[in-house]
Amino acid sequence: MADMDAFLGRLDPDMCVVTAAAGGERAGCLVGFASQCSLEPVRFVVWLSEVNRTYRVARSAQVLAVHLLTRQQRPLAELFGGETGDRVDKFRQVRWREGHGGAPVLEDAEAWFVGQVVRHADGGDHVGFVLDPVEWGEREPSGGPLLRLHDARTIHAGHPVD
Repeated sequence: MADMDAFLGRLDPDMCVVTAAAGGERAGCLVGFASQCSLEPVRFVVWLSEVNRTYRVARSAQVLAVHLLTRQQRPLAELFGGETGDRVDKFRQVRWREGHGGAPVLEDAEAWFVGQVVRHADGGDHVGFVLDPVEWGEREPSGGPLLRLHDARTIHAGHPVD
């Protein structure tokens, strides 16, 4: 795997917060594996760790919300990346509203969309949720550069790593 590190170490993707609601529960986590995966129709995929509480809630959800953050919003990234919903109600600490299909939308996100889950894809220790965007928005004016992987490297995952 060391040889692959030479490739992977050069990547610096945008980070996003993914939120889900199902069965009376809400969850959200910081995600580094996400990308547009189709042009026509437009599709987006987010990859959730199977050990993460957000995955457990998302697998029953019909929609997920995906949020972009700016570098200045690192405290929000630390909350959703460094805390686990098994111990902390993250939504009590942020401004949010219910979006399409009940998806929790973070009101202070730089940009966001809600996507209908159209497919799951096994990716190893992560599962891909392929989304069909159905609602979206952005904050104005723009708050600056987006939060990227190198900005979030020091956030220690809040979920247990077995």
